[in-house]
Amino acid sequence: MNGAAWGLLRLASPQLPIGGYSYSQGLEMAVEQGLVATAEQAAAWLEDQLLLNLARFEAPLLLAHCEAAAREDWPALAELAERHRASRETRELQLESRQMGYSLGQLLDGLPELDAPARALLARTPESGLALTWALAARAWQIPPREALSAWFWGWLENQLAVLMKTLPLGQQAAQRLTSALLPSLDQAARIATDRAPEDWGSLPFGLVLASMGHERQYSRLFRS
Repeated sequence: MNGAAWGLLRLASPQLPIGGYSYSQGLEMAVEQGLVATAEQAAAWLEDQLLLNLARFEAPLLLAHCEAAAREDWPALAELAERHRASRETRELQLESRQMGYSLGQLLDGLPELDAPARALLARTPESGLALTWALAARAWQIPPREALSAWFWGWLENQLAVLMKTLPLGQQAAQRLTSALLPSLDQAARIATDRAPEDWGSLPFGLVLASMGHERQYSRLFRS
């Protein structure tokens, strides 16, 4: 196994200490409101998020971050990072990106793999979002951009399944069955994101935004807002 493969496993690992499992991205509120109450409804929610939201905007934007970092286009990367920061629709989603980006940035700053240009960009971007630091991690660990995107998709799905196991009567075997059912959608979302031109980036995730806004004020919750 080459170094990039080890790096890919490292980036996708739930042990990466960036706090991903602290957030539900509105899913906890969707469960609270009864929008997601069964495995079938959970599958529909996650598939919609993948194909109608992430694949159309956030994923191609993340891929562009990784491609800019790979070719050392630092001005383009900084511009993309600003676009990503401005695209967070709710306070909760903005804080999630900022906190996870900060944690990953702190991790990278203490590792020898981060080269001087990437370290300098990180130093002059005090509120680095997750997309920026994810791209820098992919560069540091020699992960090709499309594989870094796949790792991000996988981490997102694992996180959402962890939320469901904590908020629904959904056991580990049911979560694995849900994973099997969603793998084709995961693959489709990655293809859509890869083929989508910048002028076509965009999504209108009203359900996600409303769930996230509601979660910010949810009285009793397991996940951060």
